[in-house]
Amino acid sequence: MAIVRMKKLAAIGHESVKHDLMAELMRLGVVELNAQDEKLTDEEWSSLVSRDGNEVAVSRLDGEISKADLALETIERYGTAKKPLIRTRRAVAAAEFDEALKKKSQIVTSVDEVIALNNELNELRSAENRVQTNKLSLMPWSGYDVPLEMQGTRFAEVMIGVVPSVAEVDKLKAEVSEKSAESVVDLIGSDAEQHYLSILCMKKDTEEIMDLLKQYGFNRVTFKGVEGTASENIAKCDKELSEIAEKRAAVEEKIRNAESEKGNIEFFHDSLIIERDQEKVKARMLTTKRAFYVDGWVIAQKEELVKKAFEKYECYYEITEPEKGEETPVLLHNAAVLSPYEAITRLYALPDSRTVDATPFFGFFYMMFFGMMLADIAYGAMISIATFVILKSFRLEGMMKQMFQMFCWCGLATMFWGAMFGGFFGDLLTVIADTFFGVEFTITPLWINPLEEPMTLLIFCFILGAIHLALGMGLNAYLSIKDGRPFDAFCDVGLWYIFLAGLVLWLGGLIGGIFSAGITQIGLYMTVIGAVGIILTGGRHKKGIGKITGGLGSLYGVTSYLSDVLSYSRLLALGLASAVIASVVNTMGSLAGGGILGVFVMAIAFVIGHSYNIAINALGSFVHSCRLQYVEFFGKFYESGGEAFDPFNEKTKYVQILREDN
Repeated sequence: MAIVRMKKLAAIGHESVKHDLMAELMRLGVVELNAQDEKLTDEEWSSLVSRDGNEVAVSRLDGEISKADLALETIERYGTAKKPLIRTRRAVAAAEFDEALKKKSQIVTSVDEVIALNNELNELRSAENRVQTNKLSLMPWSGYDVPLEMQGTRFAEVMIGVVPSVAEVDKLKAEVSEKSAESVVDLIGSDAEQHYLSILCMKKDTEEIMDLLKQYGFNRVTFKGVEGTASENIAKCDKELSEIAEKRAAVEEKIRNAESEKGNIEFFHDSLIIERDQEKVKARMLTTKRAFYVDGWVIAQKEELVKKAFEKYECYYEITEPEKGEETPVLLHNAAVLSPYEAITRLYALPDSRTVDATPFFGFFYMMFFGMMLADIAYGAMISIATFVILKSFRLEGMMKQMFQMFCWCGLATMFWGAMFGGFFGDLLTVIADTFFGVEFTITPLWINPLEEPMTLLIFCFILGAIHLALGMGLNAYLSIKDGRPFDAFCDVGLWYIFLAGLVLWLGGLIGGIFSAGITQIGLYMTVIGAVGIILTGGRHKKGIGKITGGLGSLYGVTSYLSDVLSYSRLLALGLASAVIASVVNTMGSLAGGGILGVFVMAIAFVIGHSYNIAINALGSFVHSCRLQYVEFFGKFYESGGEAFDPFNEKTKYVQILREDN
């Protein structure tokens, strides 16, 4: 089974059982509930029912979820627990989950306390920034030993200010002295942007001195509310910063003490999500004063579980098959060995529910293509071991789990093709044997060495690509027959099978001498029959002269098939690129020869070079394997556009609740 079969569901129940029924359906997680917008625009329905739901309750619960999120983020930021490499949900029994929530009031108190501590930290951080800013503004004046509030005496004016760093201070001093012999300009300090000056002058000369200073871009500086010298105030700032740091450390310690409540807060957070979703789903229900109506889709295999739930709450329900041609939600389900490749299908687009899931058909090819493009025993082993360890160490779910499983299989395929081509970190063993031990050693490939026989591998790639494309064409024929169009299947696929197969036999015997004269003659007949058939039927849906021109246009499509087959040459190209880069890395590592220095250079080249090679070519293998599926294979038959099955279930963030009926 690839696309899971769905059935339509409609039910009516008494208002009093609505909450319990929704909780039961959520636990089952096999029903998708439809929105009711269409019915609410129908006069017959809108006169009898109204939309259910409580937006106020949903908003309140969203607020509580945000508070729990903030508390957990705060604990994680300041806690001592080691951050996981990959964040996953932990599995808990329903009994454990329910038991933890019995202490709900205590958990709420813990959340409020952590949030209060976080707010206190924010206030301390703001105070720290303010004091730090004040200190930075005072630092340039640390050498100024006059109280900053001092601005003059009865007869004298005291000023401090700045001029741009390009200003000539000595010239400024000289000009000020010329203007007023009683005036004094001192350079307090300088930095890359400006000079810091203090000016002492008689008040009667202030206006004249200021006019001169402005010519140098002088800006007066004042420190409002500051008493004492700059150095005294800097010391005060340091003291305040020290006190703030102590307070922050104390608050952070309190947060770390609350770390023991993190698990319970996660339970509480996910219980709020469940409660919120139960409230939100009511917006997908129609209600009267005493009854409610709901409809949607149910997984056909889980039909009996849903029936029991409705019967338990004495609801009237109807579960029926969808109408012929009706689109249903899409849920993919494949055998364990193929399910990892569902991730590749989802990255492209889900199939239309009325067609087929491509996953069972391209999974093997994807794995083989990936392995051929990377093709190294050591690289494949590293990928498989790394992904296997992650799969065993972390409780992965969904697409992430499928991706790691897929790469584990692709690693095995890489090892297989590495053995076929004789690659182990490229030719590392050969280089090490020659450089450090002076002996000849090579890994004999089980099949061929692509660097020595590239044409053999290229032909194999074309053959593999032709099989891949033929399978895609066959699926197109299957869909046509399934839709009751067997003649279209024959014309659009069958005739192309005849034409292309005949072309291979004819040209293979005529040019390459691969086949006998009899088989070559049969190939010629097949080519002619296929070509005539394509010309006569290619424009069958058009009128007049279009029937002929359409047929000729269809036959011209042979160029498309040839270009599709040529696309599979990328299997050779990337495989050679991986092998050549590995060989170059090994050669670079051997340049220092044997000895201690040679070992050191080889180690550096090995780590850096092969890490780069495996990273860049594994990515290339992933991308180009996808391309061969999406462009060449999917293009022959795939119809996308399916809507993912979105069950009403417990979409928790931190824990997965294990229930007996799951």
